[in-house]
Amino acid sequence: MQVGFGKVTTMSQVTLLEEVSQWNQETCQQQLKSVLPKLKLYRSALTLFHAMHHDTDSGEEHTNIFQVITNRFLPHLSLSALEMECFSSVLPKVAKIFASFLEEIVRQVGGLSSQNAELQTFLRNILKMMVQTLECLSGCVRHVGSFEESVSLDAIRSLPSCVLRILKDTFQHCKDSEVMYSGRLSLVGDLLQGLFKEAYSLQKGLMEVLEKINLDDSSSEEEVSDIVIVIHSLLDICAITSSLDIALHANTWKFIIKQSVKHQSLVEDRLHHTDIAFSLCEDLCTSVQNCFVMAQQIQQSGLQEVVHCPEFKLIQKATKMCRFFANTLVHYTKEFKAFLAKSCCRFHQCYLQIHRKFPLSVLALSVPAALIEDLRVSVLVPMDAMLMQLLSFHPFAESVLDPGHQYSTELCLPQCLLLVNVMGKISQSEEALRLWSDGSQFSEENPRWSVFEAVLQSFRKCVLERAVPVTLPGVMLRGQAQGTISLHQHVCVHMCACVAALPPQHFAPLERSLLAAVLQADTQTAVLAMDVWCFLARYGSADLCFHHVHLVAHLIRSCPDKGYQLVHLALLLRRLLFLMTPKHQMEFVERFPPSQEENLCVWHHILLRCLSTEACVRVEEEVLSKASDALQEWQDSGYRLGNVSRVNRVLGCVLVVMGGSNLHAESVVSSVKIISLMWSRMSSNQVQIYPPLQCTVKLLLSISAAVIKSVAPHVIIQAVSCLSELNLQKCPDDLLIAALEFLASMGKVFAPPNIQGQVLPRLSALFNGLLTHPSWLIFQHVLEAFGLFAEITNHEEVISQTLTSEEVKTKVINFLSKTVSQRESAEERLERLKEDRSVIENHCERLDGEKSLPVHTGPAEEPCPKRARQETKAEEEYERYLQKAESALKALQSIEGPGCSPSPPQWVRVRLEALQTLVTQINTTTDEQS
Repeated sequence: MQVGFGKVTTMSQVTLLEEVSQWNQETCQQQLKSVLPKLKLYRSALTLFHAMHHDTDSGEEHTNIFQVITNRFLPHLSLSALEMECFSSVLPKVAKIFASFLEEIVRQVGGLSSQNAELQTFLRNILKMMVQTLECLSGCVRHVGSFEESVSLDAIRSLPSCVLRILKDTFQHCKDSEVMYSGRLSLVGDLLQGLFKEAYSLQKGLMEVLEKINLDDSSSEEEVSDIVIVIHSLLDICAITSSLDIALHANTWKFIIKQSVKHQSLVEDRLHHTDIAFSLCEDLCTSVQNCFVMAQQIQQSGLQEVVHCPEFKLIQKATKMCRFFANTLVHYTKEFKAFLAKSCCRFHQCYLQIHRKFPLSVLALSVPAALIEDLRVSVLVPMDAMLMQLLSFHPFAESVLDPGHQYSTELCLPQCLLLVNVMGKISQSEEALRLWSDGSQFSEENPRWSVFEAVLQSFRKCVLERAVPVTLPGVMLRGQAQGTISLHQHVCVHMCACVAALPPQHFAPLERSLLAAVLQADTQTAVLAMDVWCFLARYGSADLCFHHVHLVAHLIRSCPDKGYQLVHLALLLRRLLFLMTPKHQMEFVERFPPSQEENLCVWHHILLRCLSTEACVRVEEEVLSKASDALQEWQDSGYRLGNVSRVNRVLGCVLVVMGGSNLHAESVVSSVKIISLMWSRMSSNQVQIYPPLQCTVKLLLSISAAVIKSVAPHVIIQAVSCLSELNLQKCPDDLLIAALEFLASMGKVFAPPNIQGQVLPRLSALFNGLLTHPSWLIFQHVLEAFGLFAEITNHEEVISQTLTSEEVKTKVINFLSKTVSQRESAEERLERLKEDRSVIENHCERLDGEKSLPVHTGPAEEPCPKRARQETKAEEEYERYLQKAESALKALQSIEGPGCSPSPPQWVRVRLEALQTLVTQINTTTDEQS
């Protein structure tokens, strides 16, 4: 058969092949120059023929020629002649034929079955030729490796590219074989195993040859490009072999990293560092996941002796791979950190994903404790070393401190622990300290929190972990660990330790972060910030503490009357006052005297027991004097309801005074006088419809509870009567809490016989009504108050008259005996807490969105856009104003009712007539418009 390639024919070449096969090595060496060109020429013809006909005969001839060239003539070629005489012309065609073998398999494999013997034989022949091709390539590699002289890439340029291309295709075919051959894998399984084994051996040989190659500054541009291509090709192979063979995968990675470091100065700016880093992180995370899955399977099997189970060796092998990838990642990061800016986000995610697998996370898999320690040492220790390397790397800090990054539920705790870990390390380097503690300083920088703000924000996100709660190993104290501590304690201890080592120039971002945390909605995060703030005040100077108290007091004066910000600031102020010197406490009283109206909101939230004796006496005198003056002014105004809010502010300070210890007798007498007069003015009808009066009653109840033993019997009757006439089910919760405080305190007094009939039945009725309150939170407070009352009262008939219902009696008895009626499992509790987490987060976000106290916590920003005007429908406006008018008129009517004060002064009637005229005018205008 003539194929158009000179005078060479297939028959003559077949004869030549048979003849050459009989030659000895000496004859082959002698005939090398004349025969090898003919074989290469025939090989070209077969390539063309195979492309046209796709038959196995031409493929087999092709393989036979390659075997003859490799076995008979290659050993006689010098190193310098390999590329020009053989590799450059033969190997590219070998790669093409090998690819065509794979294409033919893909085309024909759909019809493979045990019944189709012809196709089965055909595909097996192709696989055999593929194995023979790999054997020949291995022969080429072994021949190159046999030279004692140093090998340059220029001398074998075609060999690595051909081998790596064929290896990639081979491993991919083996990886896809289970799906490709489907249920017919057994028909060719032996050949596929042989194919993989030969490919494994070929890659190992190629890497051994390439390790002998040394490049230096005198190496050619082509050699440098070739070694870069080799590294990237092996990286592609790594992505395939990760699920095929652990040893092959690890050896390939070793070679990649070793060659990258060996030729670092030549290749570092050409390597695809992002791809390498991403692949290493992916392999590390996958290995860790595999370890935990296997460990969980052992846990679920219920084995007591983990070490003796068959799977233990598999886990040990997997753990060894984890250690290898973790150490490899550390090594690679150390050598090429300058080129890894784009990989920092992946390093950050890898750190978080690995830590979330370990038991501290509430969502981690349950695994035997015996297996955790090996994994911890194998993975977490190297990850900590990598963190140290990246600590001063700006892109990594930007990734970790990015304010816009949203973390999934399972990554919140790892992020928090990462930041705590960072805080413990940054003091070792001024560069790292500046990078992590100051945050972004300029508008052109990427936004970056300070590490303090980031810690507090991440702690806030750990709602689930705080509720469970998770526990962590305690710090060492006097050479011994403190057992386990809560997440709150863990973060607080490490944050305070960082503050203790913090230079003064970094205090500003710390203080801004603490203030921002105090002013946000999550109370536990605010308390954490307060803990650190108090440490800062104690660790710093007395002047610094006084400065902070002064700042917080001014912020309280800027707050609205209600809101979580005021509550948090008030708690911080109380704690800081304990830390002030007596001299500074007196100075604080002088700067914020209670006698001035604008300072009442500050003293409303202070505990007197935190003050020195001198400061405490002065505050008591000024508060009670101010209260008497305010009460007198209210009397002079005819008890106008418009002045109630001012009276409430003073009463709040009186409550603070009554909450102190070692009260002077004069203070008690003055406070009792005040509340006695106030109780005489309280009308349940007014209280029910007028919110400021509800606040008044709440304060009166709390003050009365504090001085209950000094309250006159007729005042007790007035208080109990007022409470009894209120519809408690519709009262605000804070009023109910104050009422319960008062009712509990009634157990301390013995009602005289002449008032028992007016007081005791009402106490029973009040407790009875509150014990059926629908709110579980209020109900809990009712149980506590009733328990306190029952424990100390002499009027046991109140108890029996209260517990008239068997259901209520059972609940009270269970509470007092601490009996739990229902217990939820750990799984049920975790699921409930997960549901609660979203509710709590949404609630806090809503509160944060309603902030009314602006706090500057970072660089200058653009002013917020003006809020769009909210349009209100006319009907809603009418309804709102009419409701206010009706409420005010009803309150006014109750003042003039029977049993109230004497007839109103003349000016009241004049103003009522003016209001009547105004109502007539409004009606007239409305009629005209309609």
